Amino acid sequence: MEIKGKVAVVTGGASGIGAGLAERFAREGAAGVVVADVNLERAQGVAAGIGASALAVRCDVSQESEIQELVRQARARFGRVDIYCSNAGILGRMGGIELEDALWDRMWQIHGMAHVWAARAVVPEMVERGEGYFLVTASAAGLLNIVESAPYGVTKHAAVAIAEWLRIAYGRKGLRVSCLCPQSVATDMTRDGTGSAGINGVLTAQQVAEVVVQTMREEKFLALPHPEVAKYFQAKGQDYDRWLGGMQKLYSMHAEGKGPV
Repeated sequence: MEIKGKVAVVTGGASGIGAGLAERFAREGAAGVVVADVNLERAQGVAAGIGASALAVRCDVSQESEIQELVRQARARFGRVDIYCSNAGILGRMGGIELEDALWDRMWQIHGMAHVWAARAVVPEMVERGEGYFLVTASAAGLLNIVESAPYGVTKHAAVAIAEWLRIAYGRKGLRVSCLCPQSVATDMTRDGTGSAGINGVLTAQQVAEVVVQTMREEKFLALPHPEVAKYFQAKGQDYDRWLGGMQKLYSMHAEGKGPV
C-alpha cells in the first residue's frame, strides 16, 4: 500500500515511534494523520508540526470507549480510516511473576486488548471497502521474549498473536496487516537504559518509520528495523531448547548485574 492520499490514525503518536510514524506518513502525502495519545498537549505539538492535514485526539487505549471515540473523530474529520497504527505501549517495571496483578492487567489492556478493540472499530469498514491497513506495534520481545520484564514479554507475545490472527482471518478480504517488532528505539521508554534490547544498537524513530513504510509498500507481515531479530527468531524455531538455554544465561547475567543496563 502506498500512503499517499490515505488517512492514517496513530496511537501513542505524541512521541517516539508514534510521532515518527505520524510525521513520516505526512511526508509521504497522507490525506490526513490523526495523532492520538493520552498526552493531548504533546499530541497537539506533533500535529501542529505536521500542519493542516493533522488532527490531535486524546485517547487512552486501555479504554475501548476512547478508541471508539478516536475512530469517530477521525471519520468526522477525514471521512474514513485507511491505516490504523495500534502503536501505544508502556514499559513495565523489571520483574516476573511476583509483580502485582494491576500491572499485569494494565499490560494486557494496552498491549493486548487495545489491538482487539481497535480492530473492532476499523476492520469491518476496511473489509467492506476491500482495502485497509492495520499495523500492530509489538516488539522483538514478542518474538523472542525479554529477560527484564515478564509482563512486557508475555503481553508483547500476545500483540504478535493478535496481528497474526488478523492477517489469517482477513488477509484475503482486503485487509493488510503488519507487525512491527523492533529492539531498542530511542524513545521516552529507553531514557533510563536499553537493557538486553539494546544489544544490536539503538535506532531512531525516523529509522523505524522508514522500515514501516517499506514494509507497507511490500505488504509484508513482519517489520524488523533490527534485521538481526530475524536470525534470532529462526534460531529459536530451529532449536528451541538451545535458544532457551541461551536466554537462561542472559537472565542469569541480568540477575547478577552483569548484563546490559
